[in-house]
Amino acid sequence: MKKITATLVCSLLLAQSPVYAAEQLYLYNWTDYTSPELIKKFEAETGIEVVLDTYDSNETLLAKLKSGGGNYDIIVPSHNFVSILVEEELLQPVNISNMKSFSNINSQWKNPPWDAGNRYTVPWQLGSTAFTVNTDVYSGDINSYKVLFTPPPELQGEIGMFNSSDEVVGMALAYLGYPTCSEDNAQMKEVRDLLIAQKPHVKVYNSDGIKDRLVSGETHMHMNWNGYSIRAREEIPALQYAYPREGLITWVDNLAVPKGAQNPENAKKFIEFFMHPENAALQSNFAGYDSGNKNAVTYLDEDKKTAPELNVPEGQKLVFSESCSQAALALRDKVWTEIKK
Repeated sequence: MKKITATLVCSLLLAQSPVYAAEQLYLYNWTDYTSPELIKKFEAETGIEVVLDTYDSNETLLAKLKSGGGNYDIIVPSHNFVSILVEEELLQPVNISNMKSFSNINSQWKNPPWDAGNRYTVPWQLGSTAFTVNTDVYSGDINSYKVLFTPPPELQGEIGMFNSSDEVVGMALAYLGYPTCSEDNAQMKEVRDLLIAQKPHVKVYNSDGIKDRLVSGETHMHMNWNGYSIRAREEIPALQYAYPREGLITWVDNLAVPKGAQNPENAKKFIEFFMHPENAALQSNFAGYDSGNKNAVTYLDEDKKTAPELNVPEGQKLVFSESCSQAALALRDKVWTEIKK
């Protein structure tokens, strides 16, 4: 028989004892969308270790949760997917409006249409979706979706599009002047035809690595979010964010706690922590979006306060993303399947 040393016994006891297990929080967020400084501060203040996993679209998040995978404690769905997650019984109520720091949230985002009473969610970041163009390559007017969907010769074959039916089809509908949740077969046929005609000019359908592709010159125009466009412009000033006259798509991403969370109390601690203005500003300074926190502006970096991507031109038409009906979703998915063949 092998001799069992005291050191080995102690090691075995420590490994089995929950007293010595580190507190953890499993965060599932969009790629490159989590401030490292924010996480370090949370870990230092609470002793809770954050384990981060990432996804590239709301569809990926939904599929992951429906499959029962992950056991995450915090997720970050866009507002138009919150009602879907609630209907699918994939979220647990947290009653965020009862938390002390909820008073810091702008009144516009209290009791929002997608989450009455903030039972499930609170804003993480607010932003817009359009596209970024290298104006050294194309010097014409970029403020129309026509540049993206029927590109000039300089940009043909150099386009990056999201790998998301929700966002690509929604943008095509905005360009054509149709509702973002169309249930009209004729309208959706126009969308399909538009996207099929565009496809030969698209180099990649990918929602990850956008900044790197733009900065490296792999693409000269890319569907993009305003915050990510800021970060690209900081490296290459010629990379400019478009404000399409047909309508700028806007959205709210939210913190939520999924059913099956391993550490729901730690999730609540993170939400409470994030709603403090100085912490919300850490995230906004990193990602380049508004937080919906009315007091965070005091802590914003000056370059973010003046960034053109965060200051929508006066008179700009806005198109707020919606939660679509099952009929609209079925048509959208049918179009997307044909595009991705």
